Amino acid sequence: MIQTTGARIIAQSIVRHGIDVVTGIPGGANLPLFDAIAETPVRIVLARHEQGAGFISQGMARVTGRPQVCLATSGPGAMNLLTAIADAKADSVPLVCITGQVPRGLIGTDAFQEVDVYGLTIPIAKHNMLARRASDLPRMMTEAFRIAASGRPGPVVIDVPRDVQTEAVTLEAWPEPARSEASSMPHPAELAKAAALLAGSERPVLLCGGGAARCGAGAAVLALADALDAPVVTTLMGLGLLPHDHPRNAGMVGMHGRPAVNHALDGCDLLVAVGARFDDRATGDAKRFCPGAAVVHIDIDPAEHHKNRRAHVALAGDAARVLDALLPLVPARRRPDWDGHRAALRREHAFLPPGLDDPKSPYGMLVAAAELLGPDALVTTDVGQNQMRAAQVWPCSRPGRFLTSGGLGTMGFGLPAAIGAALAAPGTPVACVTGDGGLLMNIQEMATLAELGLPVKILLMDNGVLGLVRQQQAFFVEGRYTASTFGARPDFPALAAAFGMACVDLDHCRDARGALAAALRAPGPALVRLAVDPDAHVYPMVPPGAANNEMILEGSHAKA
Repeated sequence: MIQTTGARIIAQSIVRHGIDVVTGIPGGANLPLFDAIAETPVRIVLARHEQGAGFISQGMARVTGRPQVCLATSGPGAMNLLTAIADAKADSVPLVCITGQVPRGLIGTDAFQEVDVYGLTIPIAKHNMLARRASDLPRMMTEAFRIAASGRPGPVVIDVPRDVQTEAVTLEAWPEPARSEASSMPHPAELAKAAALLAGSERPVLLCGGGAARCGAGAAVLALADALDAPVVTTLMGLGLLPHDHPRNAGMVGMHGRPAVNHALDGCDLLVAVGARFDDRATGDAKRFCPGAAVVHIDIDPAEHHKNRRAHVALAGDAARVLDALLPLVPARRRPDWDGHRAALRREHAFLPPGLDDPKSPYGMLVAAAELLGPDALVTTDVGQNQMRAAQVWPCSRPGRFLTSGGLGTMGFGLPAAIGAALAAPGTPVACVTGDGGLLMNIQEMATLAELGLPVKILLMDNGVLGLVRQQQAFFVEGRYTASTFGARPDFPALAAAFGMACVDLDHCRDARGALAAALRAPGPALVRLAVDPDAHVYPMVPPGAANNEMILEGSHAKA
């Protein structure tokens, strides 16, 4: 028999599930839990804000592919964590989020720092639970890790009253760690129907999203692409599925995707969507996306089938396993006319971002940094123009190296996610691509970064505005720049120095590449600032509600 407490049950479950780092902030409602974790070998990373803690855990989960744990106290602590939970659900990131709650007898009394965490997280978590007895916690913790990792991954929330954490309980034995459940496979008849569509197509395209990248379906995708003589295009979340320079990798689709890719999709007769959910940033006007194409949709989550785009064949299951089952049914053949047409599109709609050879330009800084950091580097981004520029030119070599907030689009993601990535992959170079707006949203985590001494390099594009908001104002509301310009601009290098990290301002460097190289090679964290013209827009851009072939191109603001 094991004599223990609710808090120690949670702590031991964390240990038994292989977690070696947790993030969070203690408070009155979760002090027993922090005390119990301190008795174990698990490292506690003290974030400066619960949202930061959630994104640090996300960074670890996105790199490892396994559930990670973040902690918050009741009331405002739990509320601060909500955005990171919703972000994790949107991007299918496995988290176990444990929040403290007021004692059971005070629930519903408007007690100090009481909020209904269970009710608040129903729509934004994959699953949530309220612990009413310490004896329930072994089952709840096992279920939380299993649910977070099984099927389409996502965040699970367990709200634990303080007196449940201190409640004494006797266990017969520690429960076995959870195992993720294997996904089901499509019926052979559905596979045969999909294979027939593939075999009969003349202009096929494979569209791959985060689900394909997450399950390691790259080899299976490439095998099918070779059989079909088809290009592979990716969503923002699918970047890295194939190496950036692979001949089959046509590039990113959507709002800021490659013009040739958007035009090719407009003319395809078959779309094989793998782990992609047809979100509006990828498709533009969904009714005009691939208008002449039959659709085969492969996704582990059946709820995504027919939601945004009706599929001719919907195949539910792990993408890699489904593709492995489908491939033997598809005869290989060349499609020279389709190949020639796509080559013509690439010539006609060449993608040539400005300043690639200039480290004092946004694109040039990114290209130089990627080259200096090497192909194994991890990169996180914030949200906005910095994110899109990085997505367009950062040379992603494999899945799980480009971490970004795709579904929710959360500004403030980049810095804490980079901390998590560095914790999950010690010794791996980590770059955080951010803008001044995004960095300011979680800048307090620079203190966490400096304290940990992690080798995260912050690549800051400082334009004094909310860049993508300003770009939309320029294009769509006749240049009325309402509430998108910062009246006060911090001295970011001075701020970095105040937090105790190295910094360099490329504007003040004769040898920008040399200064960048020195900052990237320096031990520990560093900030590199680049001043950016607030009117330097990101092209192409698909206007909201437009079709993907109605791109705004540089120089004219005209349609392609």
